[in-house]
Amino acid sequence: MAKPTQVAFVSLGCAKNLVDSEKMLGQLAEAGCAVTADESRADVIVINTCGFLEASRTEALAEIADAVEKKRSGRVKRVVVAGCLVQRDGESIRERVQGVDALVGVNNRDDIVLAVLGNEKPRVRRSQPDLFLSSYHQITQLDIGRLRLTPKHYAYLRISEGCDQKCTFCTIPSIRGPMHSKPVEAILAEARELAADGAVEISLIGQDTTSYGQDLGDAGGLAGLLRRLDEVDGVRWFRLMYVYPSVFTDEMIDAVAECEKVVKYIDIPLQHINDRVLKSMHRRITRGQTEQLLGRLRERISGVTIRTTMIVGFPGETEAEFEELTGFVRDFGFDALGVFAYSREAETPAGRMKEQIPQEVKEARVDRLMRVQQEGAFARAASRAGSRFTVLVDGRSGDGRTMARHAGQAPSVDGVTWVSGCDAGAGEFVEVRCDGSEGYDLTAVPTRVALTVL
Repeated sequence: MAKPTQVAFVSLGCAKNLVDSEKMLGQLAEAGCAVTADESRADVIVINTCGFLEASRTEALAEIADAVEKKRSGRVKRVVVAGCLVQRDGESIRERVQGVDALVGVNNRDDIVLAVLGNEKPRVRRSQPDLFLSSYHQITQLDIGRLRLTPKHYAYLRISEGCDQKCTFCTIPSIRGPMHSKPVEAILAEARELAADGAVEISLIGQDTTSYGQDLGDAGGLAGLLRRLDEVDGVRWFRLMYVYPSVFTDEMIDAVAECEKVVKYIDIPLQHINDRVLKSMHRRITRGQTEQLLGRLRERISGVTIRTTMIVGFPGETEAEFEELTGFVRDFGFDALGVFAYSREAETPAGRMKEQIPQEVKEARVDRLMRVQQEGAFARAASRAGSRFTVLVDGRSGDGRTMARHAGQAPSVDGVTWVSGCDAGAGEFVEVRCDGSEGYDLTAVPTRVALTVL
């Protein structure tokens, strides 16, 4: 028998890109390829790229150049570049890094086997194919049959692709296309598959999860989907990510509050609070509407954790507008917050705006806003001492403690809970008592034996 093609796979970017990587790995495995973590011993190296920001493109090009160098000096025979950067830049990637053998964009993801085995040169499609048909089980572009890169006990489930919001700073619509939702039955099938594979926590993702179902004419929308997912056996936590604030309805809030398996956690990127900046960003919401929405979330979802992201240094942002944002973050007290310096993308409306902010000013504002958030977050973490809650175990640390997360801590982006004296394994739920904090993280001890996993 011929030796299987050894494939090393590099996955860059966000959780949505990670799902693409897992799907491509599943297809390669089904085609008889063997996945290896050692790039120097691989026959083929695949880099699934992010093309969202200049920094991500720089990182991707460095990875591509490194893979091509391995090809020139070792056993590597092919270098395949996939993902958002390919969809954005196409054949120009070959001009910048000579030695790339094949390109696979997000719209022709299923050509990955052809690209790796070299049977045929894939063609990067510029338009979005009809991905989600009623006969969804026949469409290989759906995310079933993945070879997961996350730990067995948690996974990401993409409920939609693309975005119609057209924020002036964002390149996603030009890369991922317009909003298109998966049918409910397709999502339920994927959730059941992930549960059967051991996932007890599933994070729901998309560029704009709150607009789910609008393109399908689904009157139930996101609220209806959450209620259907609440009935899926085997999953204990469903987590809602990437909520768009201007289309977050009361029906959605009620679904989060009432569904037993939907954790009381909202990831809602707000980006700013000043009305002029929000209008310039085309966020379709005002400060007053934002404050009303956040008030309803806290009022109607008991114990809700609210995470957000902000952009500082947007073109024309004045010192007074930045101080308004700083005061808002200090006063509201977000449970978690990420801050990004505005990245100028030439092809976007914001990239063509005048009054671009100097990089050093943007970086200083990132630091100032994070210091405000850090002060409040550290105080809130310390105030949890003595409280009891359930955590999901992720694994062991080098110092013998158990790394875990409570319902308000999403994987990869939030703090964790360090549990001492716990012998539970990854994927088990444990009731703990918080006995302190370490910065953003909590420390705890078990209150009883591990809970039975559903």
